[in-house]
Amino acid sequence: MLAARMRFVQYLRKGDLAKRLGLLAEDQKSLVELSGLEGVPSDLKTLIAQNPNLEELAQKAAKQPQLELSSDVTLLPPISDPGKIICIGLNYQDHCDEQNKPAPKEPMFFSKFNNALVGPNDNVIAHTASSKIDWEVELVCVIGKVARKVPKDQAMDYVFGFSVAQDISARDWQKERNGGQFLIGKSMDTFLPLGPSVVHKSLVKDVYNLQLRTWVNDVEKQNGNTGNLIFKLDDVINRLSDTITLLPGDIIVTGTPKGVGMHRNPPEFLKPGDVVKSEIAGLGKLCNKVVAP
Repeated sequence: MLAARMRFVQYLRKGDLAKRLGLLAEDQKSLVELSGLEGVPSDLKTLIAQNPNLEELAQKAAKQPQLELSSDVTLLPPISDPGKIICIGLNYQDHCDEQNKPAPKEPMFFSKFNNALVGPNDNVIAHTASSKIDWEVELVCVIGKVARKVPKDQAMDYVFGFSVAQDISARDWQKERNGGQFLIGKSMDTFLPLGPSVVHKSLVKDVYNLQLRTWVNDVEKQNGNTGNLIFKLDDVINRLSDTITLLPGDIIVTGTPKGVGMHRNPPEFLKPGDVVKSEIAGLGKLCNKVVAP
């Protein structure tokens, strides 16, 4: 059945020089390879652009051997070269509340560069340029087809699936330096762990009822729900596509709930040796160690 396996991953096996495309089991303990099948590319963005028949793909995948996940398998970001990474700030009411800020009247968009992308178990670099590195678990929406001037009531037709991200942020660069522009503070190398998979939307019963959680060194820091998004995906896609053409494989990072380090009393920031775990119910888990440059 389609709903059993449509969790797309990109990965390397020991000795590989090029990435492979596969389907991850729900328990994140095994996968099957897709990129060895006739006509199937080795990257997810290309597959999405092909608009494949997913039922047929699932039937072919069912005949593939299982590969157990081990130290010989490295999970990569499930989308490694999105044309655009578009993020939304202040998109949960409780995150606004912890800053004593009113909810915005329209979405606050910003972007990150692709160099920020790392896999679900990769390290995050504690760049010495910043002393205020923070965590933010976020739902990611992956665009499935070319979207221009999309009406709100059709917006979800343009979504391929969902994933989990940690929007790591250098708060000093975001808030105090660079003229108030977010780009440097958000786009440092390794500042967007993503994965473990892109879960096809058919597997997600209600995208507005998903629990998001972050732990730092096994201490829970964030516990929220996507039902508290201020600007929902249909509104976001409608607004963005009015002026920016969204393409297959583009990703939208939708915001974080309360519990970030910057707004704790006293503030808390990440340092080398810390381990950040992130989870969205039904979508998967990330585990990223913070390391010195």
